[in-house]
Amino acid sequence: MSNPTANWEKVGDRFYRKVKLYDAVFDQDLELGNHIIAGAPYGGALALYRDEAKLHSYRGTQTAKSSIDVYSCSGKLIRRINWDKGSVRGLGWSEDERLLVVTEDGTVRSYYDLQGDFTQFSLGHGAEEHKVKACRFWPSGFVAILSNNHLVAVTYHGDPRPKLLALPPGHEVHSWAVIPPAYTLSRSVEVLLAIGQTIYVVDPSEAEDRVLPNGPFIDISVSPNGLYVTLYTEDGMVWVITSDFQQKIGEYESKAKTPPKDVQWCGNDAVLLAWEDEVHLIGPSGASLKYYFDGWVHLLPDVDGVRLVTNEVCEYLQKVPDCTEDVFKLGSTSPASVLLDAVDQLEKQSPKADENIRLIRSNLPDAVGSCVQAAGHEFDVHWQKQLLKAASFGKSILDLYSSDDFVDMCEAIRILNAVRDYKIGLPISYDQYRRLGSERLVQRLINRHEYLLAIRLSEYLRLPANTIHVHWASQKVRNSAADEETICDTVVRKLDGKPGISFEVIARAAYDEGRSHLATQLLNHETRAGKQVPLLLAMEEDEIALDKALESGDTDLVFFVLLQLKKKLPLASFFRLLTNRPVATALVESSARDQDKELLKDLYYQDDRRLDGANLLFSEALDQTAPQTKVDKLKLAAKLLGDSKDAASLLHTRAYAEAQALIRVQASLDHDLDAHYSGLSLHDTLLRLTETGYGKRAAKLQADFKVPEKAWWWLRLRGLVAKRDWGEIEEVSRQRRSPIGWEAFFAEVLGAGNPKLAALFVPKCTGVSAQERSEMWVKCGMVVKAGEELARVKDVDGLEDLRGKAKASEVAEIERMIGGFRSKR
Repeated sequence: MSNPTANWEKVGDRFYRKVKLYDAVFDQDLELGNHIIAGAPYGGALALYRDEAKLHSYRGTQTAKSSIDVYSCSGKLIRRINWDKGSVRGLGWSEDERLLVVTEDGTVRSYYDLQGDFTQFSLGHGAEEHKVKACRFWPSGFVAILSNNHLVAVTYHGDPRPKLLALPPGHEVHSWAVIPPAYTLSRSVEVLLAIGQTIYVVDPSEAEDRVLPNGPFIDISVSPNGLYVTLYTEDGMVWVITSDFQQKIGEYESKAKTPPKDVQWCGNDAVLLAWEDEVHLIGPSGASLKYYFDGWVHLLPDVDGVRLVTNEVCEYLQKVPDCTEDVFKLGSTSPASVLLDAVDQLEKQSPKADENIRLIRSNLPDAVGSCVQAAGHEFDVHWQKQLLKAASFGKSILDLYSSDDFVDMCEAIRILNAVRDYKIGLPISYDQYRRLGSERLVQRLINRHEYLLAIRLSEYLRLPANTIHVHWASQKVRNSAADEETICDTVVRKLDGKPGISFEVIARAAYDEGRSHLATQLLNHETRAGKQVPLLLAMEEDEIALDKALESGDTDLVFFVLLQLKKKLPLASFFRLLTNRPVATALVESSARDQDKELLKDLYYQDDRRLDGANLLFSEALDQTAPQTKVDKLKLAAKLLGDSKDAASLLHTRAYAEAQALIRVQASLDHDLDAHYSGLSLHDTLLRLTETGYGKRAAKLQADFKVPEKAWWWLRLRGLVAKRDWGEIEEVSRQRRSPIGWEAFFAEVLGAGNPKLAALFVPKCTGVSAQERSEMWVKCGMVVKAGEELARVKDVDGLEDLRGKAKASEVAEIERMIGGFRSKR
């Protein structure tokens, strides 16, 4: 059984431990000292690139080729990226394990899945002209310094928008570092530049001199929380100050004759100085500790410690967590330490176990919690189990205790142990796991193609596994050497019944690999038409895309497809696609009617729909203002129907001819009468002529256009009434018959306020009853005449009602009529 404190070292009043994660990491032939190494946060992958500034041993043409090698922390090669894009000036990682490579000319590649797939952008701001000299990274962005000391910042690599910071002095920069935006008051990135004897703080708005003595500073490092800065001077002194440069925290004299190769923070409590095979750990109050290695050592900082990487080992150096120190520190009498000892005594069947429990009975809940937390921070499986046993023993004694924390920690430890295995190579600590989250940890497994473990973790954590299956299938269609039918059958069979599967993503991967037929087959299994259609269009499968959109019943999707097809296809090909697809044709027609009349004409011509084409020209003619333009449009419409013999076409042809004639007549009227007749209908033209006193012209127009007699009489009547031409109306009343009846004359004249003239038409209204004529007389104010109408038909009741409507002078006459009927009785 190993001693849990065997790898502890005391620095000042604190303990630090160096945990061996993996051994035999890299091949001995790999000259680690001649490589630039960048480590992804949270125990992520390592990227190695040969340092171009150093000489290398020649090992043949194959090894002479430049490449960026991506390894796990256990030394397993994940991917070799062949590199021929120029000198690399920046190599870093984002927190979601994207590898960022910045070249000398300012080109940035973001490798997002550890498999060589990347997106690319350029820094701009003169980077191509002045060249990038170096880069500094933080989890979400980076800053590049150019040879002219200009600083270009990318605050979020997911949406890169390179921004030029304030211009610093143009003198030599001895060293530099960045404070991420999350830890600055301005919420903008700040760059610390060691220039001359002092430090400049540069942000987007200004470059401020902090006026420090003791320079020049040949190395600068910022703590993970952005609160402290380490400065290394030419004479080997280490200064630790606050990031606002207001307070000195401590100092340390390294007594080294050569400057360190690297300076990094170990968490937020200690600083590491690294030479080729030697590392100094500087703790609070200037206390220090030295570590020696057999070969070149690289420092890879993380949020709670530093990975130490050599050819032989990968170790993790960190401050011993407080809960772990509380349990394991020599001579500790804390409740958690006593509880752990009680479990050991219990296994030995010693009564001292009961004595220990009684001793800490009042503090037992705290002891259980400390053991649970300490178990999470342990890398050794044996001590994980012992601490969890102690916690389980303690909580079994308590009457009331929530086991949620205990269960959650057991779950977390199982996950951590699984991914720490050397075959996986993710030596993530408990604090890092809490920051990273289970979903992003599963994504890291997916990127490493560890699908089985990713699925098991997802099931264990009750997370959806659809992204894992889709990623597996995408890699299958990319890399499998089998024929396309076999690949499709394999993928469909494996994913059958799995929820949330997007076959569109898999099909797109197949299409990107040039397997269009396979992509089409896979898309047939995609249930969402909105996902199928865009890819089918990209694959030039236009007919299938249109059919899928039509089958979905989504008119917006159909419109989208039609719009894309119209943009890229010749009109003839576009219209051929619409053949035998009436819904698509109807949608094109409805859209073009409002937005593209020329397209609608072409559609009607292509489909030989002459009548629809003629009607479209007719509607255009109505929209015109110039008479000749209208006539020309109507001639085209008539010409379009010229060869057609069906009744509807002949009817439309006659109508177009009449419309042309009417337009010419209206133009003549506009000219002769100095009035506006153009644009009116035939009836409105007749009405206006009558109203304005041009009755003869109106009559001629009626005869020329063969306006029906009833319509003409109505128009003439309304025109005369509007003109108040009572004499003409009286002349009309002398005629024997009216095609529209005399009731219309009565109503129109009475409505115009001439009851006397209206009364002339009452006797002519022979088609109505005596009672109705009586009402007409009443409306004209002639009650006696109304009574005579009723007396003629012997309607005594009507006369009785009429008496109430009569004036005083008329009442006697009405009563005489009523009395005449009563005397006869």
